[in-house]
Amino acid sequence: MIATKDLSVSFSEGEGISYRDLVFEEGRSYVLLGASGCGKSTLLNMLAGIISPSTGTIHIGAREMTSVAQREKDAFRIAHIGYIFQDFKLIEDMTVEDNISILRLEKVDISHMDELLDELGILKLKKRKVARLSGGEKQRVAIARALVKQPDIILADEPTGNLNYTIGRKIMEELTKASKGRTLICVTHDDRLAELFDEVLDMNEITGGMKNGGAANA
Repeated sequence: MIATKDLSVSFSEGEGISYRDLVFEEGRSYVLLGASGCGKSTLLNMLAGIISPSTGTIHIGAREMTSVAQREKDAFRIAHIGYIFQDFKLIEDMTVEDNISILRLEKVDISHMDELLDELGILKLKKRKVARLSGGEKQRVAIARALVKQPDIILADEPTGNLNYTIGRKIMEELTKASKGRTLICVTHDDRLAELFDEVLDMNEITGGMKNGGAANA
């Protein structure tokens, strides 16, 4: 279970955002809905330990994560969290296989790679360079890379934001199916995808409001 309490984050020039207390239960899927700049990605990055809140706490299981050193946060993320980025963060000149195999440098077990690539319909692309893939294929590789270590928690930041609705919905269906039994927290601006998740959270109800206009790309 993930639980947040009194979270807020401050940006430059007095800008910032606060969040109401949240609980994400183990094994359930959640979608955070809201327009760009409303604080979705910022919340995801705090849950991942990439950025630290200005106030408040984040508990993951019995661990209080906000007070530990960054090195410990990074180690926890590598071991327990799969993060799917909107811009993929793939290495274009490397093959699909190599983009996933590079996780071995972090001592990640990738023995389920072929099974996962097959489930996502891209096993035949395993030896192809990422630069030669379509947007939908790249997103599937990004999903496979996040799921291959069988994480307890999956965070997805606008995973279909660069795709048309038809392809995006298909990929979201694949993501929710592949994430069964794990905690999935996904952010999107497209409310048509909300029905695929166990719970829908509206960012207008989660945030306590921006100060001085908020922060861009939040």
